[in-house]
Amino acid sequence: MITMNEEAAVGKVITDIRQAAPGAEIVIVDSSRDRTPDIAASLGARVIRQFPPQGYGRAMDLALRSASGEVVVTMDCDDTYPADRIVPLARMVTEEGWDLVDGSRLQHKPAAMPRINYFANWAFALIASILFGRRLTDLHSGMRAYRRSMIDRLPYRPAGAALPVELLLLPISLGYRVASVFIPYQERIGTSTLQPLDSAKWTLQRMLWVRFRPWLAVRN
Repeated sequence: MITMNEEAAVGKVITDIRQAAPGAEIVIVDSSRDRTPDIAASLGARVIRQFPPQGYGRAMDLALRSASGEVVVTMDCDDTYPADRIVPLARMVTEEGWDLVDGSRLQHKPAAMPRINYFANWAFALIASILFGRRLTDLHSGMRAYRRSMIDRLPYRPAGAALPVELLLLPISLGYRVASVFIPYQERIGTSTLQPLDSAKWTLQRMLWVRFRPWLAVRN
């Protein structure tokens, strides 16, 4: 997980993770000014401070590469994602052979998701489905299971927002085995730090870069 001022939620989220996956290593990359890192450390999480903040993408990159397990499961630290899905997602990698399992929030509109966010997510997923020739439903999900060896080989670009878009589309374009399962999406605890316009800009940029990257490499 990556955190920024999540002191209201971090204790509950870590407790839920401990109950759902008792043996899991919990890694948090934190850029908070509040008590989030202290609470997380007191509950046994491994806290890596990234301060001053370097942006969502670089924080996510550090979190992915700092985990030691064969499977890395990501989720947000605002209580929006269900901890009881951690083990099922991880087992799809270890037992069923998937390289990445995306926890899609968008089987239908979640009550906890603002309508404008839902339609933006739906539209981006539709565009990506057309560009990549397969049905995609949620490019921005924060809950996924990644095979660690795949992460180590992916040539993704950590700088900037909307990194989950690239972390989903790049494995698809490179021929990795990618699955998607629907998960519930819950009301968040705390205030969202999402910057919609910046996220939209980076989403489009990442989609186009992944889709046309081979062509650009040939042209250059």
